[in-house]
Amino acid sequence: MPEIFKHNKPFQLENGEFLQELEVSYTTLGKLNQEKSNVIWVCHALTANANPEDWWKGLIGKGKGIDTEKYFVVCANIIGSCYGSINPKSIHPETGEVYGLNFPLFSIRDITKSLELLSGALEIEQIQFLIGGSMGGMQAIEWAIQKPDKIKNLVLLATNARHSSWGIALNETQRMAIEADSTFYENKENAGKKGLEAARAIALLSYRNYNTYRSTQIDLEHTADQYRASSYQKYQGEKLSKRFDAKCYWYLSKAMDSHNVGRNRGDCEKALAKIQAETLVIGIQSDLLFPVEEQEFLAQSISKGKLEVIDSIYGHDGFLIEVEKIKSVLQKHFKL
Repeated sequence: MPEIFKHNKPFQLENGEFLQELEVSYTTLGKLNQEKSNVIWVCHALTANANPEDWWKGLIGKGKGIDTEKYFVVCANIIGSCYGSINPKSIHPETGEVYGLNFPLFSIRDITKSLELLSGALEIEQIQFLIGGSMGGMQAIEWAIQKPDKIKNLVLLATNARHSSWGIALNETQRMAIEADSTFYENKENAGKKGLEAARAIALLSYRNYNTYRSTQIDLEHTADQYRASSYQKYQGEKLSKRFDAKCYWYLSKAMDSHNVGRNRGDCEKALAKIQAETLVIGIQSDLLFPVEEQEFLAQSISKGKLEVIDSIYGHDGFLIEVEKIKSVLQKHFKL
């Protein structure tokens, strides 16, 4: 079961605004050894929760690629998410009302700041492996820049140094879909539900690609309506809306857009040069959202960076689906 870390002091955000208090939900798996040298910290992506065994099945767990009988695995639900950490559905301590759209905007750097506070509370001074994919990779990069002495090994999957104009445009298109649902502006349960479903369907097109749909959503020759691809889009939208919140999604997509390691650091190359960790960057050959050239840039700009590219028909989602290939690459570079 997730635990809750409470920081009962004002938490200043990068934009100068404050959260009057901070709550971060987190999960630990395995046991911390006496030397505190067996920590693996996993940073999750956009709509995941704090338990990586739920969403990275086969990669993390007892006897898995990341063996929780050997390592102490920590994963925290990011601020803004609806799985236990402070988010737009939380109650404002001063007003006693739900934050809603009065929740302040926050950045990837604010998320990593909250992770650093949590690691301090857990008395973790060194992280043996810091791992993150997609938005989780953004957090991992930022943390490795902010605390280069703390991170010994860094694994980045399907992520980038700065969110692209293409990625921002896709996120804005999803937010437009959410905002088109008039219920989004209400502080009620399931507000923006239909808009979120449309946003997820839009996002899925960037998570997969032409060949994914051609391989998995095949209709019979006589089909003239009720296409498999149509029902698949609706199913995925409804599936997310049953477990996630539209306002949380809206805010998290904004945080994703904020990602730029070069902001106020000269440029991305200078920022990435601060990373001291042995770094493995993993790209997915068919990824449309985070194309391989972005991982090539990371590997070239990090002094101890190495690149591996995985072949997959699943596009960006390959970083979650291609578990066996990821395990193989990890074993090639690290003695896990």
